[in-house]
Amino acid sequence: MHLKLPMRATPYTASLFAFLFCPALLVINLLPGDTSLAQDKPDRPPWAQKSKSASAPASQPAAAPDDSQDSAPQRGRIRVNVNLVNVLVSALDEHNRPAPDLPRESFQLFEEGVEQKIEIFESETQLPLDLVLMIDSSLSAHKEIAFEQEAAAHFIGQVLRPGDRLAVFAVGESVTQLAGFSDNVATLQAAVHRMPSDAGTSIYDAVLLASRSLERRGEDRRRVIILVTDAGETTSNSDFDAARKGAVRSGSLLYTIVIRPVKNESGRNTAGEHALETITDTMGGAMFYPDAVSELDGIFDRINRELRTQYRLGYYPNPRGPASTYRQIEVKVSGKYQVRHRKSYLTGPQ
Repeated sequence: MHLKLPMRATPYTASLFAFLFCPALLVINLLPGDTSLAQDKPDRPPWAQKSKSASAPASQPAAAPDDSQDSAPQRGRIRVNVNLVNVLVSALDEHNRPAPDLPRESFQLFEEGVEQKIEIFESETQLPLDLVLMIDSSLSAHKEIAFEQEAAAHFIGQVLRPGDRLAVFAVGESVTQLAGFSDNVATLQAAVHRMPSDAGTSIYDAVLLASRSLERRGEDRRRVIILVTDAGETTSNSDFDAARKGAVRSGSLLYTIVIRPVKNESGRNTAGEHALETITDTMGGAMFYPDAVSELDGIFDRINRELRTQYRLGYYPNPRGPASTYRQIEVKVSGKYQVRHRKSYLTGPQ
């Protein structure tokens, strides 16, 4: 399924006037961490150096319908893509607790086996969150839906902070958006409690649709998918490869909570679980297998704490990979820590 977002058109006459008569008001809006491009960096590869000639204005990205107040100041600005790669890193100790306040020197970052210079380091990133909360509404998972709704509603109240946005989807044979990206806690909680029931479970469609909806959001935000499901893939139109590629392209994190109606692995179809494990690992999130739905509150709390203690690493790939290719990322942290981060990204056009 495709989630279509309306686009805002800038009036031609206003743009022409601004271009002809107000050149002094032209502002270059750099992506996060790119302020260092105001002067040349001799230790950067040639493609990362400041251009010596003026660039043609780039086209404006589509604005999300519920964030028009955030997007309005961006009109009349130029967005410059200098190929900065952001990597969100979760470092957990031996008790699976987030490890805060690790110094920059504890981190090493590699692309395709080549160590990269970490240009940006934030020990607790303040980038706002865009979250997609997806709850399995299939008949096979509907037995525990009431408890899932309560836990999800509690999580919404916990996780949202100023600047964050969250959307709610129901995952059945079709994937239905119940609430668009919003920071209205009451509206989002009400959407969770309107969860319909459906016959099938389209997990691949859900991951692909969530990834595409997040890809339309701003670049200077963290993208997170939280999927609560019994992992019984049955009715998707998309396949595993399409779902994984869409997830990698969006740069999202995936946290998957598997509610297992049958605990014995030999008594259930585990193909969906294994597929989700692969996608989740690629995206840098985590899988959770609660023994009872009563553990959901604790799991949502763990996700919330992890999102608030993530490290942000930024680098300019050297050497730069060919256009439209997948590049492998590895982050190492000194000490006895479990490290989670996205394992690859897709390069843009040259």
